[in-house]
Amino acid sequence: MGKPTGFREYVRLDRGYEPVADRVVHYNEFIVPLSEADISTQGARCMDCGIPFCHTGCPVNNIIPDWNDLVYRGDWRQAIDVLHSTNNFPEFTGRICPAPCEAACTLNLEDTPVAIKTIECAIIDKAWAEGWIKPEISHHKTRRHVAVVGSGPAGLACSQQLARAGHFVTLFEKQDRIGGLLRYGIPDFKLNKHLIDRRMSQMRAEGVDFRTNVHVGVDISTAKLQTDFDAVVLAGGAEHPRDLPVPGRDLNNVHFAMDFLRANSKRVQGVKVPDNEFISAEDKHVVVIGGGDTGSDCIGTSNRHGAKSVTQIEILPKPPEKEDKALTWPLWPNRMRTSSSQEEGCNRMWSVATKAFIGDAAGHLKALQCVKLEWTKNDSGQWQMSEISGSEFEIKADLALLAMGFVHPVHEGMLQQLDVTLDPRGNVASPTEGHNAYQTSVEGVFSAGDMRRGQSLVVWAIREGRQCARAVDEWLMGRSDLPK
Repeated sequence: MGKPTGFREYVRLDRGYEPVADRVVHYNEFIVPLSEADISTQGARCMDCGIPFCHTGCPVNNIIPDWNDLVYRGDWRQAIDVLHSTNNFPEFTGRICPAPCEAACTLNLEDTPVAIKTIECAIIDKAWAEGWIKPEISHHKTRRHVAVVGSGPAGLACSQQLARAGHFVTLFEKQDRIGGLLRYGIPDFKLNKHLIDRRMSQMRAEGVDFRTNVHVGVDISTAKLQTDFDAVVLAGGAEHPRDLPVPGRDLNNVHFAMDFLRANSKRVQGVKVPDNEFISAEDKHVVVIGGGDTGSDCIGTSNRHGAKSVTQIEILPKPPEKEDKALTWPLWPNRMRTSSSQEEGCNRMWSVATKAFIGDAAGHLKALQCVKLEWTKNDSGQWQMSEISGSEFEIKADLALLAMGFVHPVHEGMLQQLDVTLDPRGNVASPTEGHNAYQTSVEGVFSAGDMRRGQSLVVWAIREGRQCARAVDEWLMGRSDLPK
C-alpha cells in the first residue's frame, strides 16, 4: 500500500500546535493541520508490511492501509467511504483517540510510525468540507422501535446503525445536550462541539429521535421503556467516579474532576451555570490527582482559568522514556507521554499518594499531605507499593481535583429498576460473541460501551455501539446485514 519505497524516502510529519501563549487564552481547537500535499506524502509512507498490525491495533478495525493508499493516489472521495465502512465518527477519533494503531504500525519499530491519526482526521475534514457526507436514509422501515439510553459515542454509533437498518430509534440523554462525555467531559479545545451537532443533523435526517433532559430511571421508568419499545440498549457509560476517602475529603474545594470539567464546558458552550455550581481555578494553586487523560483535561482547563500553579500527582511510578520494542510491539506500550495540556504548564510527580487534605479554620482546602511510594515485585511477580518512611511532605493547594478514573456505571435508578446482572467489577454483564452477544440478563435489553466494558476509549465505545446494533438488529429480525 502507498508507495513501496515511501517509508524510506519520506520522513514522518505530523500536525503541530499553536504556540502555548496563543492557545491558553481561548477554548478553540489549536491544531495546525498539514497541507493536502503533505498528507498525501504521509500516506505514501504506509509500507506493504504483509501483516497490517494497525488493523488489530485499532479497536474498530479501520482498514488503514487502504485509505492511506487512496490518499496517496489522490482519491479522497473513495478514502472517506473506506474510512466510514468501519468508523461512524472519524472526526472524533481523529482528534481524541490515543492512536493504538500507530503503536502497532510496523514502522513504529523504528519510532517512525505512519501518521495514521492525522491522515484519518484530514480525510473526514475534507469530506465534510466537500459536502460528500450525506444522510444514509433507509428506504425500508422495519416497524421495530428501539430505545437507546445514553448519547455518548457508543449510544450515537448504535443509534445511527440501527436507524440505517430501518428501525425507529429514540435516543435518551439525561443532560440538556447530546454527546455524553464528548459534549461535557472532553474540553472544547480538544473537540469542537459543532462536530457533534453536525453529526446530529445527519442522524436526525436518518430517523434518530433525540430526547434530552430525560433521565431514565428517574424521569421515565425502565418498565415504560420495556413496554413502549421492542428493544432497549443501555449505553450510559461508566459514571461512578473513584473517590479518595482520606481525612479532609469533605473540605471545600475538593471536587471530582468531572464536576469541574462539566461546569466549565457548559459555560464555554453558552449554557447558564450558576456561580455556586461553577468551579474556578483562577488564582488558585491547583492539584490534580490522577495522571490520565481526565487529569490532563483538568490541567488545560485550569491553565485557561488562570491558575497560579498546577501540580499533577500520580500514584504509579514514572514510566520509561522509551519502551522495549521487543517486549511491547505491536501492543500499546507503557512509556512516558506528555499531553498538549501538560506542555502548557504543570509540575508532574510520580509515586506519590495523598494521605490527607488539610484545611483552614473556615473549612477551605489549603494543602495536601502526601507521601512518596516505592514499587517492588513480590514473590509472585506482582507489583506492590509501600510508603517510604520519613518521606511525608505537603503540597500547597487551594483546589484539588480527583481525576482517578471511574469504577463502574451508576447502579442506582435505571440498573436497579431493570435488575440486570452485573459482572464482578460492577459493570453490566453481557457477552460480545455468540447468539446472545451484547444481551443482558433481561430479555430484550442490551448493553454497550463503558457501561458494559468499564472505563475505556472513545474508539472502543464506537466499536461496541456498532456491534451492539448488529446484535439488536439480528435479535429483532432474525438476521442482519449490518457490519460487525
